[in-house]
Amino acid sequence: MLAIFESILPVFLLVVLGAFLKRWRLIDRDMWNGLEQLGFFVLFPSLLFTTLAKAEFSGIAAGSVALGSIGSVTLIAALLALTWPLFRAAHVSGASFTSVFQTSTRWNAFIALAIGEKLYGADSLALVALVATLIIIPLNFYNIAVLVWFGGGTRSLKSFAQKIVTNPMIIGSVLGVAINLLKIPIYAPLMQATELVADTSLSLGLIMVGAGLKLADALKPRPLALLPVVLKLLFMPLVMTAAAYALGMRGEPLLTIAMGASVPTALNGYVLAKQMGGDAPLYAAVATLQTIASFFTIPVVLAATAYLAGG
Repeated sequence: MLAIFESILPVFLLVVLGAFLKRWRLIDRDMWNGLEQLGFFVLFPSLLFTTLAKAEFSGIAAGSVALGSIGSVTLIAALLALTWPLFRAAHVSGASFTSVFQTSTRWNAFIALAIGEKLYGADSLALVALVATLIIIPLNFYNIAVLVWFGGGTRSLKSFAQKIVTNPMIIGSVLGVAINLLKIPIYAPLMQATELVADTSLSLGLIMVGAGLKLADALKPRPLALLPVVLKLLFMPLVMTAAAYALGMRGEPLLTIAMGASVPTALNGYVLAKQMGGDAPLYAAVATLQTIASFFTIPVVLAATAYLAGG
């Protein structure tokens, strides 16, 4: 467990660096919005594209990965939706419920990709990218649907479909998989240039995670903020790891699935909460608490999974 802890330490040190840099007065605060847009529209899609375009899928049980990942997030989303009467009885507003739902289901692919590459190498990176590709559409569908229903947001089916189709991460993932499966050749200098762009995405993405944390909101969190910490960091890994194990996954693939499920929530849900009537301060507090707590829970999850998988 100590070895796992030390292996992921560099990842979280970059997150801490981002939190520090965001508050350093010598750096223009206006820069951060531009970096977020660069990461979303260019860097992260490039990483997904190059990883999936070069991945060797023959060693991955794609059907089992698809069934386990999509089935797990669907099950968790359904269970959370069914608990709404309990939240309402506890006088939790619809807006706050949407933030609990989002932070319990969304996952930070930047952290998952960085830890996967650090611990297990290129094969793990490809598996995390594949899982990200498989669950990005259902996760966005479930979360936007909950925001529309409980948060008072107004989004037409046409607008929702347009957001999915034009999502840069989805475009990069689909293109990467298509080029890989269809064996489409890419001009070598063009691919090398794309890889150079992709190489910067993980480190900058982790810095951006730190920059997006709202430390003040997490100093005195509402009791409600602690629930998604448990659901996301412990319950989701339990469900996804159990599903992957039942489908026959073992060794590093099983550890990769467990690791990906145990990372904290994605910060892009904070923007959705602000735009669509969710409880944005609650989302920010939960995301910060999860990121801090995951530094300790991820090693626990991986150690338990290694024991389950026989080492």
